[in-house]
Amino acid sequence: MAKAAAAEQLRLLELQALDAKIKQLDHRTRTLRQDPRLSDLQAGLSVANSDLVVLNTEVADVQRQLSRAEADVEQVATRIARDEAKLNSGSGLSKDLMALQNDLASLAKRRSSLEDTELEVMERLEAATAKAAKQQGVVDDIKGSLDGIRAELDGQLVEVAAEREATVGDRGELAGSFDPALLAVYERTLTKRGVGAARLFHGTSEGSGMQLSPGDLADIRKAADDDIVFCPDSGAILVRNPEWT
Repeated sequence: MAKAAAAEQLRLLELQALDAKIKQLDHRTRTLRQDPRLSDLQAGLSVANSDLVVLNTEVADVQRQLSRAEADVEQVATRIARDEAKLNSGSGLSKDLMALQNDLASLAKRRSSLEDTELEVMERLEAATAKAAKQQGVVDDIKGSLDGIRAELDGQLVEVAAEREATVGDRGELAGSFDPALLAVYERTLTKRGVGAARLFHGTSEGSGMQLSPGDLADIRKAADDDIVFCPDSGAILVRNPEWT
């Protein structure tokens, strides 16, 4: 049976406390990185961006329709200007001038119809642009919230990392003060069981939280003070003290 002075075994609880703190800090780090607000906002941002793409596509489509409508109006306006110039010149046969007047009347109706279409497309573009702008505001709001939460979490992660670094330093200093053989037993138990050492307090192993059986307690009580005994449930080194009986 491995042995270590009772006082040295008692000091293992200090080491265990530091290891437990490091474990808690690691858990805290994982919790911060997996903050559900991040996933919720990222999912919301994905949906909002998809909706924005649809609306921006609609705006682009209507803009192309408006460009075509404007080109059609411009084309008819050019023909009207050309025909009016011919008509106003007074040159040509009377029948040709009459034909020009008829063409101008038809072109005027055509331009009026095209301008109505242009106006309708402009109204649709205005409505589509307003919807896209509103959706862009939604996207910006979500991004702002996401950036704010990330900044908050990053700040906390920096604090946790600093605390962990300090704790690891304290742990290294304390571990270096133990006999290598005892430390090796502790480290092996910690790695395998997750708990290196725990109190045996009024018959209960604080490593497992379980009351030990009368038989196990009897065996432990027979052990010498410098014997290293282990929890039958958690496998942790059981640290004994007359005050905890």
